[in-house]
Amino acid sequence: MDKRTKKDLERLKNLTNTEKNLLKGLYGDMFGSSAASSGGKKDDGKDTSEKLSFENKYLNKKSSGPSAADLLDQAYKKHPDPLGDAKKALKEAQDLVARTEELSQGLSESNKKKMDQLMENMGAMGDVTPTGMPQTAGQTDKDKGMPVQTATGGPAPAPEPEKPKEPEKDPMEELESLVGLTTIKEDVKELMAFVKIQKLRQDSGLKSVPVSLHLVFTGNPGTGKTTVARIIGRLYKQIGVLSQGQLVEVDRSGLVAGYVGQTALKTQEQIKKAMGGVLFIDEAYALAQKDDAFGQEAIDTVLKAMEDHRDDLVVIVAGYTKPMEKFINSNPGLKSRFNKYFEFPDYTIDELEAIFNLNCKKYDYIVEEDAKKQIRARIVSRKMQRQENFANAREVRNMFEDIITNQARRVAAMENPTHDDMMLITIEDLSDDIGDKTDSKEIEKMEEAAKSVPAPELELPGEEENGNEKGAEPAQDGTGAPAASDEKTEDL
Repeated sequence: MDKRTKKDLERLKNLTNTEKNLLKGLYGDMFGSSAASSGGKKDDGKDTSEKLSFENKYLNKKSSGPSAADLLDQAYKKHPDPLGDAKKALKEAQDLVARTEELSQGLSESNKKKMDQLMENMGAMGDVTPTGMPQTAGQTDKDKGMPVQTATGGPAPAPEPEKPKEPEKDPMEELESLVGLTTIKEDVKELMAFVKIQKLRQDSGLKSVPVSLHLVFTGNPGTGKTTVARIIGRLYKQIGVLSQGQLVEVDRSGLVAGYVGQTALKTQEQIKKAMGGVLFIDEAYALAQKDDAFGQEAIDTVLKAMEDHRDDLVVIVAGYTKPMEKFINSNPGLKSRFNKYFEFPDYTIDELEAIFNLNCKKYDYIVEEDAKKQIRARIVSRKMQRQENFANAREVRNMFEDIITNQARRVAAMENPTHDDMMLITIEDLSDDIGDKTDSKEIEKMEEAAKSVPAPELELPGEEENGNEKGAEPAQDGTGAPAASDEKTEDL
C-alpha cells in the first residue's frame, strides 16, 4: 500500500471519529431534554417547580468535565453547518472508496501482467507448470502452448502436425462412384429432381405437389442400402428439405425396451438424434411380429414423429423384400406414409470383383495375376453356394479382411520386408477354400452355372396370386424372422 493510500485512510478515520462525537453529542442532548420534559407531570405547578429544582440540583451542578451544552456550543463553533459537513464527509468517503477500488484494480492488472510475463519466461526455458499453478479443467500444457516434458526432464518432441482433412465429396458424385446399382442411381436422381423442383416452386410462392420423403429399401444384405441412405440424407440437406442430413441407423434392439412404457421413451431418444436427418431402421419387419405390443409401440411412436416433424425428419425402413412387404401392409399408417420403394439387386460377379479391387486400392494393396484368378473363383463359388443368403459386398469385404490377415502373417515372418512386400498379395495369402486351386476352365463353368440360376421375382407390396404370395422367402431362424447377418453396415 503506497503513502497516498495510507494518508487517505487516516483522513477518513479522523473524519469518521469527529462525526461520531458530533452526532452523539447533538442527538444525545436532544433525547435527554425530551426525556426530562416528557417525564414530568403537567397537571399542576408543583411538578414544574420540582422539575426546576431537579435541574438546579443536578444539571447546573458543576462537574469535572464539560457539560452537554458546552459540547454543543463547541461543535457549533467548529461546524456551523453540521448537515453540510456530514454531506461533505460522505462525499470524501465515497471518493476515497472509489480511489481504493481503482488502486485495487490497478494492482490486479499489474499482477496479471507480471504473471503473464512469468509464464512466457518459463515457456522459453522449457519448464513445466509450477506446483499450485491454477489450471483449467481438461487443459493440458500442450493446450496452453507450453512445452511438455518427458520423464527425464527434457522437452518432449514436437507433435506431428495434423493432416488436413479431405474435402467432403459431393453426394451425387459419391453416388455415381458406387459400383453397380444402375437402377438405384436413376431412381435417386429422379426423386431428387422432383423434390428439388417442388421445393423451388414452394419458395417461389407456387403450389407444390405433396411428396413423401420417406422410403422403403428392399433387397438382400450387402447391396448398399445403408450407403445409399446416407447419401440421400446429404442430398436432402443439399436441396434444403433437411437441416443437417445425418444418418442414425437403428434396428429393433435400438427401439424396443424391456418394459411397457419404456419403448416409447427409447424410440423417442433415437428420433431426437435423427432430427434434421434420416432415421434408418434396418430389418424393420422385426417390429411387426404377431402379438408384439412392444414393437407396435415403437411403430406408433415413429409414425407420430413422422407426422409431427414432417418438415425436418426422414425415415427409411429396410430389409428383405418379402418381410418388408408384409411389414408395410400390416399397418394402414405405414402404408400411407411409405409409398416409394427402392429394390436393391444383388451384385454380379464382375461387380463383386470390382468391389474387391476397390478395397485393395483404398488400402494400398496390389494383387498378383495368379491371385486375381483365384479370388474371382472364390467369389463365384461362394455366390453359387449361398444363393439365398449371399451377403454380396459384405461377403467380399469379409473375404478381403481374411486375405490381408493371411498376408500380414506371411510378411511378418520375413526378416526385412520391403515396401513392395507389404503391399503385394500373393496366391499364398488365400485360405484353403473352394476356388483357391481352381483352373480357368472350372471358373468359366461356375460362372455359366451362376448365370443360369434364375433371379427371384420382385413384387410390389400387396400383389398376390390365388391367395398365396409368389416367390420364396429368405431362410428363417427359429423365431420365424429371416436369418440376421453378423453386420448391419452395408460395405461397398
